[in-house]
Amino acid sequence: MNVLINDKPYTLAPGARLADALLLIEARPPYATAVNRQFVPRSSHATHELHAGDRIEVIRPVTGG
Repeated sequence: MNVLINDKPYTLAPGARLADALLLIEARPPYATAVNRQFVPRSSHATHELHAGDRIEVIRPVTGG
């Protein structure tokens, strides 16, 4: 199935979870995630099922002043 992660196209197996997408892009904490503009808490990454066409955002905090 095709999804967008940070506006880049990726292909995942049917039934993939958000955790699978994060492994694919080698995401390293700290980060926050949203699927179709809905925040997904870290505790749900392993169970949040993805669907074809989902838009996943992985956002890293910005530090500085």
